[in-house]
Amino acid sequence: MTSASRRVATIDIGTNSVLLLIAESTPTGLVPVIELATITRLGQGVDRARRLAPEAVERTLECLAHYARVISSNGPMQTIAVGTSAMRDAQGGAEFRERAAAILGVAPRVASGDEEAELTFFGSLSGLPQTNEVLVFDVGGGSTELIVGAHQSGPRHKISLDIGSVRLTERHVRSDPPLSSELVRIREDVRRSLDSVPFEIATEQVVGVAGTVTTIFAYVRNVAPYDASRVHGMSLCTDEVAAAADRLAALTTAERKAIAAIDPKRADVIVAGTVLVDELLKRAKAHSMTVSDRGVRWGLAARAFQ
Repeated sequence: MTSASRRVATIDIGTNSVLLLIAESTPTGLVPVIELATITRLGQGVDRARRLAPEAVERTLECLAHYARVISSNGPMQTIAVGTSAMRDAQGGAEFRERAAAILGVAPRVASGDEEAELTFFGSLSGLPQTNEVLVFDVGGGSTELIVGAHQSGPRHKISLDIGSVRLTERHVRSDPPLSSELVRIREDVRRSLDSVPFEIATEQVVGVAGTVTTIFAYVRNVAPYDASRVHGMSLCTDEVAAAADRLAALTTAERKAIAAIDPKRADVIVAGTVLVDELLKRAKAHSMTVSDRGVRWGLAARAFQ
């Protein structure tokens, strides 16, 4: 069997960003060959209009065309693509998937909130020390997944909440920098959503995954340029997240864009995302969180080789 035939390409089309993983199956586990992340903001305006914006669709399809070329240049392999919150919630998803299929050669499948949570759980824990009970949370642009379970047995409880960095920003932020009253409304929105969670989220370990969490870590630890090997498996204490939320909220979007550790395309939504993480860690009564640079795309790759 050739090495190419032991490779898989997985694409996670999220509300804010599109992630590509090309991974190779080896006797010791999955090894990343290529990882790419592009912020396309597919979920632009979806919370209000419930429809994919034409300009957001074009940005995302352009990204997928680039990823298709990268996949093609790395030899024959299975390609798996999934869409998450924005594609679940918005009109225009069927047309988007049809156009994406013409580009990728495979139609992106819409993952349910439950499936997204399960893929996130197994993907994010890849390469991390095992514990008996863990809360994995994934702050996306449009939704936040909470999953409680164990490394060995998998998820026991899971829920997808209709809050994310893009949604919260579009719902509540009108000023730059945000007013204290706008920050209060973000916190109240997050707390209401967390009140709806029907299971306990205070666990032995808390793992945060996806771009909001890795950006917070990169900002606090000044990881610039971004390097996954300096992020995955590292820890931040809850007080550091709270302090980061306060500092970022005091800056304008232009000032946030000038920070090397923050992708300029994420600068407008990182405040809401950091406030969300701050509230979540407080609700989980966590002293710290472990940061994961992995997620849905890694879960898809692991499933492909089962």
